[in-house]
Amino acid sequence: QVQLVESGGGLVQAGGSLRLSCAASGRTFSSNAMAWFRQAPGEEREFVATISGSGTSTTYVDSVKGRFTISRDNAKNTVLLQMNDMKPEDTAVYYCAGSPIPIAGTWHLNYHYWGQGTQVTVSS
Repeated sequence: QVQLVESGGGLVQAGGSLRLSCAASGRTFSSNAMAWFRQAPGEEREFVATISGSGTSTTYVDSVKGRFTISRDNAKNTVLLQMNDMKPEDTAVYYCAGSPIPIAGTWHLNYHYWGQGTQVTVSS
């Protein structure tokens, strides 16, 4: 059984930083794309960032470019999201997602495996 477990969420003031971690078990994702999505109250789930299986290709939503960094440690089957200079509009539940293919892009249907989510709240 594949499990993705997020950690690292919490409450932070605007301008602060958080680092999210996603640990995968039950399947290795070392060759496959991983991503982070988020969903704010009353909003649809939104793509945040993705990283290719090799780790050499990353894509970000425009609103987080220059502030967020996605990375992966294939030896630990883990993907990270470093979030800096955070803004109140970053407040959401953040979900880790795993894909069965090496490069999966921004479309949520390309990701077959999902974590339960971790709450991130940015106060102004």
